[in-house]
Amino acid sequence: MERLLVLVRHGQSEWNLKNLFTGWKDPGLTEQGVAEAHRAGQQLRDLKLEFDIAFTSDLSRAQKTLGIILDELGQADLETLQDQALNERDYGDLTGMNKDQARQEFGEEQVHIWRRSYDVPPPGGESLKMTAERVLPYYKQEILPRVMEGKRTLVSAHGNSLRSLIMELEDLTPEEILKRELGTGTPIVYRLDENGGVVSVQDLAD
Repeated sequence: MERLLVLVRHGQSEWNLKNLFTGWKDPGLTEQGVAEAHRAGQQLRDLKLEFDIAFTSDLSRAQKTLGIILDELGQADLETLQDQALNERDYGDLTGMNKDQARQEFGEEQVHIWRRSYDVPPPGGESLKMTAERVLPYYKQEILPRVMEGKRTLVSAHGNSLRSLIMELEDLTPEEILKRELGTGTPIVYRLDENGGVVSVQDLAD
């Protein structure tokens, strides 16, 4: 039985382009982001992958990316579940702020701590640890059981919600996952064993 799980970060958003902290705000995709989503769908099609179910967040940039991918696969009507458990990390008071502006206002070191520490949240926002505490229960209750049933599963979400999943799947430490960069619109293909462990991983950015 095939246990297929594909994770993809949304294509470039308008706020990615402007170097803004985005979090739970809902900017659209740029032209490049749309092109990245089309390319992701084409890559999956080239691998002759089809899906039985998809998951995405409550945010339109992830939903739009998923829709474009499914169009490329000829699966526009695929059953899709949306949940804010898969939303991007909430950046709190930093949301909407330019990252360079934030460094000027709060200092390079403090912004680095907020962005790249595992358990220190920005003011009013979430740490990666807090993000994982909502993502992982949803994964274990809703996503993983479908994969284990043999349903080929596609997840379109965000850099930090996907980091939480990758940390779990690949058994990474907080230090290791914080160094992991996820390209926009780049699928990562996992195949799992009967215990939910990773048999193989293929990052289509490589």
